[in-house]
Amino acid sequence: MTPRAESDSLFDDLEDDLLGEPISPARSGASIEAAELDESLTRLGRLLPRSVHLGTSSWFFPGWRNLVWRGESNYTESQLARHGLSAYARHPLLRCVGIDRTFYQPLMVAEYARYAEQVPDDFRFAVKAPAMIADAAMRGKRGDPIEANPLFLSPSAAIDHFVQPAIEGLRDRAGPLIFQLSPLPGDMKSADGGVSTIERIGALLNALPTRIGGITPLYAVEVRDAELLTPRLVRTLRECGARLCIALHPRMPVAARQSAALRTMDALEEEGDDWRLKGPLVVRWNLAAGLRYEEARTRYAPFDRLVDPDIPTRGTLAHLIHVAIKSDQPSYIVANNKAEGSAPLTLIELAKAVVPALRQ
Repeated sequence: MTPRAESDSLFDDLEDDLLGEPISPARSGASIEAAELDESLTRLGRLLPRSVHLGTSSWFFPGWRNLVWRGESNYTESQLARHGLSAYARHPLLRCVGIDRTFYQPLMVAEYARYAEQVPDDFRFAVKAPAMIADAAMRGKRGDPIEANPLFLSPSAAIDHFVQPAIEGLRDRAGPLIFQLSPLPGDMKSADGGVSTIERIGALLNALPTRIGGITPLYAVEVRDAELLTPRLVRTLRECGARLCIALHPRMPVAARQSAALRTMDALEEEGDDWRLKGPLVVRWNLAAGLRYEEARTRYAPFDRLVDPDIPTRGTLAHLIHVAIKSDQPSYIVANNKAEGSAPLTLIELAKAVVPALRQ
């Protein structure tokens, strides 16, 4: 038995990240050709501030032909998973990528280092903590909870199996290290249980290292229970120097409501409407409202077009990115194919919403 994610996302995370050890194209002889993009996208990339890191949950989708991969090339998922990262990182707007694979199996330093060597210096990785730390339950093969997880929010396990290897391997290319807490049992998110869980989050964050080999880790917490999104959680994260990861998922409030929690976290009372972020912006746009992962996969595959554009969410995220830019803080926006139908197209549209407003 191992800690696993909620049952409706078990197979999604497996699909949305690598299923095996990454191999450097330079050492394997493999070559994945990047898409030949319109000059307008190249120009959009030049205009988007370098502090804005847009990225997808992973990079190995054959359906992204002419979006990320060269159109006439019929790459398989396996080829793209093993050799596609460097081509992905050549896209002018894709400056970040999620590593969700770590949720299922901790990675070694060398594995992280192989990722880092395939991307430019200003590229960043958003890495999920293993379920052995972030899931309160030990789960069976179908994701059903079986018993309590003794390592849930364990500082020593988090350091040894997540934080230390990720920072040592990725070095300057490490973006947010995200503790995405799987949905909790009812007694852990009720009034008293929620307070206790938040206190455990605080104890974990306070025990994590603030510097590793000259690198300052960026810690973020993503919850999947709306009951936990409270002033107490916001205050705890602020006091610990961690960030609230805005989780765009049907289990959570809409983006505008979550952004209000972020504003509460960062805004001083006397500042009024002149809001400034006190730390980086971290967002994971996971799944369209009203859908489960399997439903979204069926509806959106092969992920080459926008099926359900979510204009209100894009507008909220564009505003938050503007606040981050104004605050001299970096942004990390990671989009899933199941958000609107095609993660690269989602991020292109988001960039189009951000850049023109910079001139106003």
